[in-house]
Amino acid sequence: MEKLELTACKHFLIGLVLLLANVDVVAQGITPKYSNEFMNIGVGARALGMGGAQVSAVKDVTAAYWNPAALLAIEHKYEFSLMHAEYFAGIAKYDYAGFSTNIEEDNQVAISLVRFGVDDIPDTRFLYDANGALNYDNIQFFNAADYALTLSYARDFSDVFKAGINTKIIHRNVGKFAKAWGFGFDVGGIFLADTWQIGVMLRDVTTTFNAWSHNAEMVREIYAQTDNELPQNSIELTLPQAVLSLSKTLEVQEHFTAQAVVDLNMTFDGRRNTVISTSVVSIDPKVGMEIGYKQVAYLRGGVSNFQYIKDFDGAESLALKPSFGLGVFLNEKAYIDYALTDIGAVSETPYSHVFSLKVSLEPLGEGFRLHKGWGQN
Repeated sequence: MEKLELTACKHFLIGLVLLLANVDVVAQGITPKYSNEFMNIGVGARALGMGGAQVSAVKDVTAAYWNPAALLAIEHKYEFSLMHAEYFAGIAKYDYAGFSTNIEEDNQVAISLVRFGVDDIPDTRFLYDANGALNYDNIQFFNAADYALTLSYARDFSDVFKAGINTKIIHRNVGKFAKAWGFGFDVGGIFLADTWQIGVMLRDVTTTFNAWSHNAEMVREIYAQTDNELPQNSIELTLPQAVLSLSKTLEVQEHFTAQAVVDLNMTFDGRRNTVISTSVVSIDPKVGMEIGYKQVAYLRGGVSNFQYIKDFDGAESLALKPSFGLGVFLNEKAYIDYALTDIGAVSETPYSHVFSLKVSLEPLGEGFRLHKGWGQN
């Protein structure tokens, strides 16, 4: 068993080193810094209330997004989760749905769907009729939406090491004007040691490809009037990112528990406006805290999106995004979570209210898993 554990850990770490060594070469191409950004918002009000620091702390169906290896922490045969949020004063809507179940004792699978969209956008190209008169009946409406379908698989290798993988299918559309299809992979791992957890998440590990196709004929006249070039079919790449996470869980008093989490989000596409920024790697930290009472009620907080902002006089200051959250255990089957958060560190839009519901059915028996897990080492 120890040999299997060491071999699995070694292969995982070797893969991480090879990825980080190669990713800087890929980043020198013409790929954009920001692609598929809707996939960086996060899912689950618990996670968002903790500032998105979650890679080593997640223990439910939302692990399919944060770290698929942690799906093995689920203690029920079936687990569902739904989330809804609205940003930019309700203009943009963000929704998530997830489901997970086990396959035998040492395997877990999940399926997740994310949608970020702006609906009912007016198309005023035909506002004036052939006679030059205003005709509001000619206004049509369209949606601009991004979708991500994720299939996840987690494998229990030993008492201390779990691993998982995501297969992602991306679809983006702007009405009838343009659409894209994409495909990518994530790989995650988690190491357990008593009350400590170490998580590693490699997002878009093979680079995620989005193939865009444009219906140029629909906008040819408008683009000609505004002296713009017609959009061309193209390939958009999302470069790999890595997240290293550390969390610790402890009992403060008889009825109170606490969990502290630190995530280090690392990008390799050149300098970004982050706390640590070099030509090789930029590091954006996230810090979260959760305090629980009798495993019934939870109070959460977090900070993220650290950015240096320059004033008009050239003075530089550090800005950050605080987040807050609450969690309530309704009964043996249902949890409800709430978060108050914003979509960006310096956004002028008001904070958004995020709600998520988790339903867990058919508890797994004690000792169901082949290997020990969270809090059992």
